[in-house]
Amino acid sequence: MSETFEVIEICAGAGGQALGLEKAGFKHRLAIELDHNACATLRANLPSEVVIEGDVADPDVWRPADHGPDGEFGHRELALLAGGVPCPPFTIAGKQLGATDERDLFAWAVQQVDVIRPRAVMLENVRGLSMPRFAGYRQHVLDQLTEFGYVAEWRLLHAAGFGVPQLRPRFVLVALQQEYADYFTWPEESEDEVTVADAIGDLLGKHGWKGLEEWKKKAAKIAPTIVGGSKKHGGADLGPTRAKRAWAELGVDAMGLANDAPQRDDVFEGKPGPKLTNEMVARIQGWSGEFENWVFTGRKTSNYRQIGNAFPPPMARGIGDAIMRALMKEGSASDRKVSQEHDPVYRVLREANGFVSSKALIKEAGLEISIPELKKRIDMLRRDFHIITEKQGSTLKYKLVAFKAFVGQGDHGRHEFFQKNRSKVS
Repeated sequence: MSETFEVIEICAGAGGQALGLEKAGFKHRLAIELDHNACATLRANLPSEVVIEGDVADPDVWRPADHGPDGEFGHRELALLAGGVPCPPFTIAGKQLGATDERDLFAWAVQQVDVIRPRAVMLENVRGLSMPRFAGYRQHVLDQLTEFGYVAEWRLLHAAGFGVPQLRPRFVLVALQQEYADYFTWPEESEDEVTVADAIGDLLGKHGWKGLEEWKKKAAKIAPTIVGGSKKHGGADLGPTRAKRAWAELGVDAMGLANDAPQRDDVFEGKPGPKLTNEMVARIQGWSGEFENWVFTGRKTSNYRQIGNAFPPPMARGIGDAIMRALMKEGSASDRKVSQEHDPVYRVLREANGFVSSKALIKEAGLEISIPELKKRIDMLRRDFHIITEKQGSTLKYKLVAFKAFVGQGDHGRHEFFQKNRSKVS
């Protein structure tokens, strides 16, 4: 490949996405990550000069404008801006604060697209972002990218469809400049699942464990989602109570990690089976085959968090391959229809010049809902947007004022939160 396709990866973690994208043909210009241990792992696998440690939204750490058309590196057009921005604002298990969560960097990342002007964008997050709660947030993102001249689309993808033996849905945003958008097609997910037994049977049996074949019968299915946890919690285990029950059905003791595989005569009285090692967890997260030579640095618990919080490399490779094909304009351009609407109520409010009455809002949004139902949807939008209400007689009118999210404002509450909680932010 004569042309170099460079990627800047934000919130790079321990490199699951980095590895997948490099296998797809991208070369890192920068990989930016807050966590010190994850940065050490990145430096052990990528050229150390491309790894930047610090808050990705801090201009003293790096300046996105330096990589835009008029910046220091503007002569080298960036092929891809990618990243896995923090999940807690959207996770179903959390409070789903979205734009009002000081950890939210999704909106900020989208703003950098207009600053850097990459040919393509790939941002991934948890399944919670795909829920109705965030329909307005998603619509805002699509509208912003459309204004910037990109064709953007969301897709819920599943790790198991990429040969990862794990139930790990990820919600992915891909956006491309118009010139390349018609050449992009989402990767197809395979229906042939790799099981936990397939993935780690050789590792569990490396010392000749007599119970291996019986264990394989239990483990002939995919695992629950690997949970890396946060800095606020203690040692490593394989997830909350429900996940532990699922692991038990697979013959795995999820109450911690082992340092080694079972010995030949080991039995696990009163336990569902052996504990896993970090090497086994990494296999279940997708570090196998062409991806297995990645080196994790640090101690056991840190390694587990790095692995558990990562984007599975095979998923990153699959999406990266699809983006690369589009950037190289392989195949024939298609006229596929890209869904650009997630929340018609938000759309009508955003396009309005002033206040919109309840009845007009329902009509212009093309919805068949009651006014009380509309109010519920407005209240949901208010969690991410400033919306003011005006009452004329018995008629309510609404006006969209502003997005609440952090997009780089110097006076935003994120700055104070970050300074106070830096050691705890995951």
